[in-house]
Amino acid sequence: MNKKPSLRKKIGLELFRQIHRNNVKMHELNTLFWECTLRCNIACKHCGSDCRAIANQPDMPVADFLKVVDEITPHVNPNKTMMILTGGEALVRKDLEICGLELYKRGFPWGLVTNGLFLTPQRFQSLLRAGLHSITVSLDGFEEAHNWLRGNPKSFEKALNAIKMLVAENFPVWDIVTCVNQQNINDLQRFKEFLIETGVKDWRIFTIFPVGRAAQYPEFQLSDEDFTKVLDFIVETRKEGKIHLSYGCEGFLGNYETEVRDSFYQCHAGINVASVLADGSISACPSIRANFHQGNIYRDQFWDVWENRFEPFRNKNWAKHGKCADCNLWRYCEGNGMHLHDDNGELLFCHYERIK
Repeated sequence: MNKKPSLRKKIGLELFRQIHRNNVKMHELNTLFWECTLRCNIACKHCGSDCRAIANQPDMPVADFLKVVDEITPHVNPNKTMMILTGGEALVRKDLEICGLELYKRGFPWGLVTNGLFLTPQRFQSLLRAGLHSITVSLDGFEEAHNWLRGNPKSFEKALNAIKMLVAENFPVWDIVTCVNQQNINDLQRFKEFLIETGVKDWRIFTIFPVGRAAQYPEFQLSDEDFTKVLDFIVETRKEGKIHLSYGCEGFLGNYETEVRDSFYQCHAGINVASVLADGSISACPSIRANFHQGNIYRDQFWDVWENRFEPFRNKNWAKHGKCADCNLWRYCEGNGMHLHDDNGELLFCHYERIK
């Protein structure tokens, strides 16, 4: 596929750009992440946050997060505002059900992101009783590739068991997320067939950016040719219609826009998405660097921060320098995802530039 947007695609991009600008102006909060712990039960090689089995940062009490939830409740429609519990590994906490049930009582749908290691049948039923609405499980290829990445010999087995539970339960909202790297890229076709046979309906693929532990492993970085190969694989898989596959939300992709995702690229961080991090920091996507944090729940009112800060997320003219300065596609990309800027605000890499 030609990477340059076709005339038809440019017309669509222009229309979507106007929608995006209105979204920025309105900045309606519809997704709130809670980084409920930095503890984790494995040590993934690609972890951007570099979480460890025993984190120095204590877990935030449920009551502190619920205080934030109660603060935003008058300003949002709870039924249309998703709460996502993440980490670390959220399931290391024993009190997720307490938080989940309180969210459910307040009318908020809630979900979690997990590596599946601690998702036993008993825990799954307990979470269901607390109103669990959605779940994302990480599965990064077949056993050897997955366990290499996750650093745990039981990780693949446990994650697959978790997926089979979701299939058996006919759980309505769940998906699988896969980190594509040099260890698993050549197995994508077979892995797709395996997922379909297992009963997976929704699948997301992402590629690695060199931050945290991932920066130590060159095996994660795909060549530009392999990156393009992944996009072509997604296009063909979507045409087949046997499994709903999409590329992650990061990165403008030129003529691949709407071919590998359900909509045109936009970074929702700070526009529709916020997060409360383990130390109380108020941010957007939990993957974003600390220098983009906008406040802290222990000294600021969350809603005041949401309404009156987040300027770097809503006006990204500050990012129009370096390789972005003279790019004629800036108007659609605005400097790529916020998490792809380093501590100095420099762009780590450009997805569009990588397409061959």
